[in-house]
Order: sequence, then structure tokens, then C-alpha cells
Amino acid sequence: MSEGKKLYEIALTKIPMIGAITAKTLVSYCGSAKSVFKSSKKQLAKIPGIGHQLLHNIMLPENLKEAERELNFIEKEGISTHFYLDKSYPTRLKHYPESPILLYFKGNIELEADRLVGVVGTRKPSPYGVNVCEELVNGLLPYQPIVVSGLAYGIDITAHKKALEIGLPTIAVLGHGLNQVYPLSHKSIAQQMVTQGGLLSEFGSDMKINRENFPMRNRVIAGICDVVIVVESGLKGGSVITAHMANNYNKDVFAVPGRLSDKHAQGCNHLIKTHKAALIESAEDVAYIMRWDKDREAQSRQIKLFEELSEVEQAIVDLLKEEETIHLDKLALSLNQKTSTVSSLLLEMEFKGLVKTLPGKTYMLAGW
Repeated sequence: MSEGKKLYEIALTKIPMIGAITAKTLVSYCGSAKSVFKSSKKQLAKIPGIGHQLLHNIMLPENLKEAERELNFIEKEGISTHFYLDKSYPTRLKHYPESPILLYFKGNIELEADRLVGVVGTRKPSPYGVNVCEELVNGLLPYQPIVVSGLAYGIDITAHKKALEIGLPTIAVLGHGLNQVYPLSHKSIAQQMVTQGGLLSEFGSDMKINRENFPMRNRVIAGICDVVIVVESGLKGGSVITAHMANNYNKDVFAVPGRLSDKHAQGCNHLIKTHKAALIESAEDVAYIMRWDKDREAQSRQIKLFEELSEVEQAIVDLLKEEETIHLDKLALSLNQKTSTVSSLLLEMEFKGLVKTLPGKTYMLAGW
């Protein structure tokens, strides 16, 4: 049997009734996935939250046998694995406690990119919704994002198809293993995506299609993207769940409004009404709010502006480079300046396109 690092990382996911948080706790205490399986029952029993049943499950020999079969499958199919401690694991997703401990990916792009846009919506869109989805994806072309969705009927497959048509990379996050495609009618699209994006899943090839897996799939879409756009949705459904998850992850959420009498628009209208999503009418609205530029000249413009900063402004930039996001009060304390003074400076810097305001008086560098 193979003794490689990857084998034990896969085996960790095969332990019955184990979740991401518990698995990460085990790795944290033991030092690695391999060490979890090399530890004695007595050692594992000392770890908080590891009860008798889980201890029994960890010791099952089937875990490593199933991992061996999975390893053979992914090597044969050219599938890569990304453990949550690996550098290759998506940074946007890594820091959430419930993020998957392992991702399987089959494709030709890096999971790290400047811009990842989730496009989600109902499985039964109106002709208007399909048209809007196509226009939005088409409008994103100058900004060169990766278009992310779930390969489902309706808005998902519309977004994938349009991205492929215009040459944008697109990733499908699946609620099952990469040994199958659901729905089967989307198999040809999935095959195209492998050469222009990829297929991503936290589930191994032994995972059957199960409705309970799709909310788990939605959290990956929400976590891996910078932006989630809801095109059409009823009040309930996967796309609304994805939007709420994205909000919880502090991601930017956008929704396309619709008529009050249209059931397809109720979810989007409600998200906008309750300030859970910003109203958009085009891809340009997304780019404007996100401060995206159509070309890379913006980077040189930003560098030039950095060279013209005052001493205090430069200190703000340096702090934001170190911490990525920082609260107004902490900035003022670190700079030994009045909150009102720092607030005014940040407003000026925002007008210059240097910083971006986040919810809760928090700031980050624009386009960083």
C-alpha cells in the first residue's frame, strides 16, 4: 500500500461521520493527516471532542483501503488534490473553519486567480433570465474573470456555456465525485470545461449523487469567489442559500431585479430589499463597484499614486498591505491620529481609487 502524504489526506475524508472542523482539529493536534492514522487510540482519545464512536471510526482499516482506490482513480484520470494546508488550496476559501479539508480538481487552470465570479440562479429561468445571464457573462469578458457555477440546469449551465463561447475560463463546483456528471445531459459541457477551466469537488468518486450535498457545494462557490451574482431566483433555493453564505463570508453579492409579480424575481428582489445584495443591471455595475479595470494600466496608475502619498497616507497603505483588511478604529490607534482625521484621509484615498470601504468601517487596498 502507498505510504504517501496524499494517501493519508484522502483517507482522512473517508472516516465515517467526520466533518471538516473535527478533521482539522485532528490534524492540528497530530501534526499531519498521516500522523492521525499513525497515532494510538490512547493518544487520539486525549484530543478534545474525539468520542468513542469517532475513535472507532478513525481506526477502521477501510479508510486507507478506500483512499488507495481513490488515489488510483485520480492518478488515472489526471485529477489533482488540494489539502487545506497546501499552498495550492484556494486562499479565498482556506480560512473558513467549515471549508473542505480536501478538494479534487480536474482542469487546466490555477485555482488562484485575480478575479473569480460566481453566477447562480434558478434551474427554471425565464427567457429574460437566460438573456440577462448571457449578457452579464459577455459583459465580464474585458475583466477576464473565472466564471464559477454549479453545472445545474438553468442559470448555472447558461453561465458556463456563455463563458466557453466567449473564451472565459469557467469552473463547475460539483456536489458529487468527479467520476460522474450530473445532470448527464451536461457531460459534453463538462468535458469542454476541463480544457477551459475545470471541475471542482470536495467529494470522492465513491460519493453518490445526494441532494444533501448541494448546500455543501454552494458554500464552496460562495467561499471561492470574490463576487456572487444571483440572476433569477425564487424566495427559496440553492442560489439564495449561496447568496447568504457569501454574505456570511464577507463577499460581495449582487442581484438582478425583476418585476414584483414575477416568481423568478422574488429571491433577487428580497435580497436587494434586505440589503443582502447590491442591485445591478450590467457587468459594468459589478466592475464599477469592485473597482475592476479592463486592462492592467490601472496597476501602474495605482503605483504612481502611491508615490504621491503624504506620510500618513503612506502609513495607511503600509498597514493595509500587512493586514489586508483593518478597522477604522485600529487604523487610528496604530497611526496615533484622531478617528475623524483618518476617516477623512480614507475618503480622499477612496476617491483616488486606492482603498475600498467594506462593511463595518473596515478598509482594504483597492484591487489588492
